[in-house]
Amino acid sequence: MKTVILPKHDAAEAAAQRVKELLKEKPKAVLAIEGGRDTRELYQRLADMSAEEEISFADASVFLISDYEIAPRGKYLKDPIIDEFIDCVDIDDNNVCYINSLTARIYDEVIEEKGGIDLAIMSVGADSRIGFNEPGTQFMTLTHAQKLTDPTRAELAEEFGGIENVPETGLTMGIKNLTDAREQIVLAFGEEKAEPVFNMIYGRNDSRWPAAFLQIPKNVTVYVDAPAASKL
Repeated sequence: MKTVILPKHDAAEAAAQRVKELLKEKPKAVLAIEGGRDTRELYQRLADMSAEEEISFADASVFLISDYEIAPRGKYLKDPIIDEFIDCVDIDDNNVCYINSLTARIYDEVIEEKGGIDLAIMSVGADSRIGFNEPGTQFMTLTHAQKLTDPTRAELAEEFGGIENVPETGLTMGIKNLTDAREQIVLAFGEEKAEPVFNMIYGRNDSRWPAAFLQIPKNVTVYVDAPAASKL
């Protein structure tokens, strides 16, 4: 696992350049992407690069890693991704797969039909979760519904105007989906991510810290700012 400490803006730029390199190497690359604050600037940068014709998603495929099972209109993780990334690049809508109660049933099959995930882009959340894989999630888990823990719901409370409004269930690719990707990029910023990042890099790779399973793949790059790296 390679750790790169950069300011958030520079980290987003570095990650965007890696996506650009991948799509030049493999125009039909399959990307798994996660919504949330830590990944948002990266997607905005990729949209800018597409507008400037520095990068093309014309032949690429995208799968959303996780989303809420049921959420208020405009509050799904896919919503800002659609507005700020998908609708701003030259990707074929038929090559974008959002995770919901219907698609989750066939997600793993469709990923396999596409040849597997080339690059998974994610962040690390409360209790060192990745996607909505909460503590206790087993390594071999594939796409599934997941009851969200109190720490996760507390982390999301501001977005929903209070923890009581946060959805109770998420849908997510499993640990096996994410670790099977040929490459992984993790972005984490802010002091509140210091402990999750520490657990991801140094914790035992068992189900207590789901992100620690990312110690297993061989091509993982973690981009963190100084506050998120403060416990390393």
